[in-house]
Amino acid sequence: MHYPSAWLQGVSLGESIASELRLQIIRGTVKPGEVISENRVAADFGTSRSPVREALKTLSNEGLIRLERMGAVVLGLSSKDIEELYDVRFLIESFVQQRLAHGNQEHLITKCNQIIDKMELAVKYNDVIDFAYQDFSFHEAIVIAAEHKRIFHLWTSIRHIVMTVMLITTEEVFSKGEGKLNSVIDKHRTIVKGLESRNAGTIQKVVQEYFSDSRQTLHTSLPQF
Repeated sequence: MHYPSAWLQGVSLGESIASELRLQIIRGTVKPGEVISENRVAADFGTSRSPVREALKTLSNEGLIRLERMGAVVLGLSSKDIEELYDVRFLIESFVQQRLAHGNQEHLITKCNQIIDKMELAVKYNDVIDFAYQDFSFHEAIVIAAEHKRIFHLWTSIRHIVMTVMLITTEEVFSKGEGKLNSVIDKHRTIVKGLESRNAGTIQKVVQEYFSDSRQTLHTSLPQF
């Protein structure tokens, strides 16, 4: 699998290269300890070394590689890294959803329901990539709706890894058939119902259950280092 070109519209060449390398690292195609050569990546992408350096700097900031003089050493995502990523996601989404309990969220709820409709269409057409993209868009819409600048900054720092992990785990979910996909969609409907309740306690329970289930899928989908 390559990183979906449709997800890269409007991004720089360096960001595009970072996305492809990120996918290879998180999938385990490029393993921890392997060396990424600037020259080799530049040749693979038919570009100069400048955007490659931009890409490697991004991946270094995300903790996926360690920069060396002429390239980088792959660190990858360990089991502990994955757990910590989901801890941060849980903290962000739990906070923003409880914040959204106070006030009318009719516009957000409408948007979330529209995204769920698109997820159902993706199942109908067996479109793994669009399902993953809609899943990501659902969660990001909720984070944005909270209108909390510092929380959104924190989300931005992990969003590319989250998007890549979702792409990989969605492949695993699709391999388990329509029943599993429908259960994922139902979990998103439950999140919407939680928001509709405007009850912080209900919302917290929904978020906890969602992330408990998601962690189980995660551990069966990603290589363990």
